[in-house]
Amino acid sequence: MKTTTNTLARLLLLCFCFSSATVYAERLKDIASIAGVRTNQLVGYGLVVGLSGTGDKGGFTSQTFKNMLGQFGVTLPAGTNPQSKNIAAVSIHAELPPFAKPGQTVDITVSSIGDAASLRGGSLILAPLKGADGQVYAIAQGNLVVGGLGAEGRDGSRITVNVPSVGRIPNGATVERAVPTPFASGDHLVMNLNIPDFTTSRRVAERINALLGPEVASSVDATSIRIRAPRDAGQRVTYLSVLENLEVAPAEEVARVIINSRTGTIIIGQNVRVSPVAITHGGLTVSILEDVAASQPGALSGGTTVVAPRSGIEVDADSGHMFSFAPGASLNDIVEAVNQVGAAPGDLMAILEALKQSGALKAELVVI
Repeated sequence: MKTTTNTLARLLLLCFCFSSATVYAERLKDIASIAGVRTNQLVGYGLVVGLSGTGDKGGFTSQTFKNMLGQFGVTLPAGTNPQSKNIAAVSIHAELPPFAKPGQTVDITVSSIGDAASLRGGSLILAPLKGADGQVYAIAQGNLVVGGLGAEGRDGSRITVNVPSVGRIPNGATVERAVPTPFASGDHLVMNLNIPDFTTSRRVAERINALLGPEVASSVDATSIRIRAPRDAGQRVTYLSVLENLEVAPAEEVARVIINSRTGTIIIGQNVRVSPVAITHGGLTVSILEDVAASQPGALSGGTTVVAPRSGIEVDADSGHMFSFAPGASLNDIVEAVNQVGAAPGDLMAILEALKQSGALKAELVVI
């Protein structure tokens, strides 16, 4: 590999020459991420105080409250179980962004884990936030912003708007420890595609090599591209700031039809094709009407009146609609044909499933 200075100079000079790519190209930063540069989840447990009688009714909240008082030198008499509806036990969670440094702040979400009716008007008492390794990475405290509202009458009637048992504290946690990252270590960086694809992986490697020279980048698999990079952290930032703005034309997506049977949503990809096939769409209605008929004998016949059931059957067959697809019919052809017969979402689902079973639908059918 050439010297770092020469590589960076060449990179900066040539990046403008390659800034315009295919019409449908996307920036590398929009389709890939750097391995190791990620968010980390934090979680904690604490108490929300200052509620207006909408807190927990007891349980483990009382024990937590006693432990907190003990830390401040307040000792309750033996057997005392404090009951206060102005306190609620809560769970706290947040996401620590990559490269977050001590002293920076992050937003937190506070959720009731007891039987508190509402957290509106409460304040979170100092609580540590831990990572998956059990280490404390942030400290949370502040006044809650609750978007929900709840009210209850004496007769038991109640009304609830949104969720009053969950609140947010903007900038409610202060970072106390930075998360180690491999960003500035080693001679290589790895870019991971958001949507794995062998063709896109190859194109990204070729795009980088066209800019920096052969063998700078290589595709590891359908997801990862290995890239040689400077060791100095400052130079590596400049290096990546140029690479992430390179434009690459992603490969066309897999032909796929997605059906949500609960909502009736149907998504058909642009590469979906069908083989030559004919489809009929119509309805058949059978109506059976039950009635009774009375048989009245003549005046001098000596007979008796007889009541007998009478059934009427009507068959209404709507004129079915039939449409055919030529070889290689596209998404537009399918949609236009289905719209012409006025098929409802349920009918369209049945048509697509039948096409898949017959082998005429050249796409993956996903039902969620």
